[in-house]
Amino acid sequence: MPSATTLPVLYSFRRCPYAMRARLALIASDTRCELREVVLRDKPAEMLAASPKGTVPVLVLADGAVLEQSLDIMLWALRRNDPQRWLQPDAGTADDLLALVTACDGDFKPQLDRYKYPGRFDDAEHAARERGAAFLRDLEARLSASPHLAGTHATWADAALMPFVRQFAMVDAAWFDAQPWPRLHAWLSAWTASDLFARAMPKYAPWKTGAPGIGFPGD
Repeated sequence: MPSATTLPVLYSFRRCPYAMRARLALIASDTRCELREVVLRDKPAEMLAASPKGTVPVLVLADGAVLEQSLDIMLWALRRNDPQRWLQPDAGTADDLLALVTACDGDFKPQLDRYKYPGRFDDAEHAARERGAAFLRDLEARLSASPHLAGTHATWADAALMPFVRQFAMVDAAWFDAQPWPRLHAWLSAWTASDLFARAMPKYAPWKTGAPGIGFPGD
């Protein structure tokens, strides 16, 4: 475990949407850490010792405490420092944001998995796509009232949902682009074109035991 004088250690995988949302919050909160890129088929023993669940992200704090869930990492970072007011929605309450993220993780994510990997499940791909599209239509309606999901500025809910909406869009980009969701398209495009997203998505070589991690976020 790191000593009290070291940075938190983040075990991450670039393409994982859970790890992506954690990295976004770390950047937004100006939280420095040591990033260790993980190869999921060859997980480092150090990560498994800290978090036997074996999934990313995992954040090992300087005092040895371990955060094993992406939302815990996001909220930990933002409660320490929130210069962009991600915890302060213009519309609705903190509980409303949590409910939206819970719906994404509990309802939308399973449909995304079925849509993206239809061979792993019994139900038809188009059925999963339609169930996922119902959630996206709700987001389109929400964005009709404001440019972000909870008002005039982004919140942690926007950052938490965006990686999963992005994955859904990438399964069949032509189909997604053809849907009558102009506000959702603009919201997703703004996120993926942002400097924040670019800073969250550099490619790093896999970390090896004994090697230094990467200072994250970079300049």
